[in-house]
Amino acid sequence: MQHTQYISTRGRMAPAGFMDVLLAGLAPDGGLAVPDRLESLTADRLENWRPLGYADLATEIIGLFATDVPRDDLAALTRAAYGEPRFPQPVVPVTALGDVADGLVLVGLSEGPTMAFKDLAMQFLGQAIPYVLAKQGRVLNILGATSGDTGSAAEHAFRGQEGVSVFMLSPAGRMSPVQRAQMYTLQDANIHNIAVRGVFDDCQALVKALSNDADFKEAHHLGAVNSINIGRIAAQAVYYVWSWLRVTDAVEEGARAGYRVDVCVPSGNFGNIYAGFLARSMGVPIRRLILATNENNVLEEFFTTGVYRPRSATDTLATSSPSMDISKASNLERFIWALLGPEAFVQRWTELEATGTLDLRDQLSRLGEEFGFVAGRSSHADRLEAIRTVKERSGRLIDPHTADGITVALRTMEPGFPTLVMETAKAAKFPQTVAEALGKDPEAPDIIADLLTQPQKVETIDNEEAPLRALIEERALTS
Repeated sequence: MQHTQYISTRGRMAPAGFMDVLLAGLAPDGGLAVPDRLESLTADRLENWRPLGYADLATEIIGLFATDVPRDDLAALTRAAYGEPRFPQPVVPVTALGDVADGLVLVGLSEGPTMAFKDLAMQFLGQAIPYVLAKQGRVLNILGATSGDTGSAAEHAFRGQEGVSVFMLSPAGRMSPVQRAQMYTLQDANIHNIAVRGVFDDCQALVKALSNDADFKEAHHLGAVNSINIGRIAAQAVYYVWSWLRVTDAVEEGARAGYRVDVCVPSGNFGNIYAGFLARSMGVPIRRLILATNENNVLEEFFTTGVYRPRSATDTLATSSPSMDISKASNLERFIWALLGPEAFVQRWTELEATGTLDLRDQLSRLGEEFGFVAGRSSHADRLEAIRTVKERSGRLIDPHTADGITVALRTMEPGFPTLVMETAKAAKFPQTVAEALGKDPEAPDIIADLLTQPQKVETIDNEEAPLRALIEERALTS
């Protein structure tokens, strides 16, 4: 197998290995790391993987991206990440929701320690990053931003780890009480929660500003585990392969190779669905990638009109699916790079930075015909209806973000093609919205009730670089 190297979307970074870009976050030129090649997942290869458990499948898939990690070491990392007690087996349950709609399937991504899909990538990083740091004799100060679930998943993956500290920014007052509690109740010395007076995009902008300061980044050993981290993308690609294999387990062997499915992904920052795009590009028989947004529908607007127009913080709405309250999708840059090619990308991305708008109407037909993208949006009323409908017909409780996915999936499904909805989180993380949908309070698991009574530790800062820099200078790990 050839070695996969990583280059930057901006074109000014020397090729690097997986272990190097795993720690770097943004590329030195401000771009995002992308693989210089993709392996082909043939029908025979997929069939050979069918008997594997989740951890072993993760070794195979992530191994295509992490070709500089010895296979035995990688297998140990995936077993640690996806074994018990971190995840009950089979890690990702795949459940038909035929009572809701024929062909509708829920891919259960919320079985991890923070009850959100982010755990599936973050638990791998929680093993892989300390492994790389130990190999290289380095320390890492993770600087991240979260709209709800990334922060808690990262903190639970890295809490107490040697050589790693986490500085996690979150928008003050814009997460659910359970999301806040999962982060702010952690008392570990290497965890630093910072609430920013603003929205998620403000937090993300602060992370990018400090990460683009090469001298500050180097001096304080800054790295990232937000969805811009390619290690997360590689780990997320695993469950697209896994879910296709599980859906086709019951299909006659001779018909499996051409058995295409649609996948619907609630999306805010475009990281999860970008992993699906990579899986599709590698050969997983995914027909369409259905992107679901809430009222902050910048991505839906792009994939339906061809115009990408990020919105300001003041124009970003606070909704009942708060983890998707994002108006500037960081990972879209990776897809635009693939869409346009390296040379054209740099010119057109400069246009976006200069004008605030990227007009790709000349590429609109390719978005659907070549790349398989379809998009839709959901409202508060829609997600309430979806939560209520799924509960009444199947007995399952879904969270508001998954409800956005169900809503858009039901509108876009076509006969003959199963539609897999990627679950976002457990409903227990959003009890107020679930209660509004059902007309009564859902029963809170004991673990949630206990969590909400614990003391919380968080610092609040203005939406400015200076106080954030000061906190990092004071508390960052040094080599």
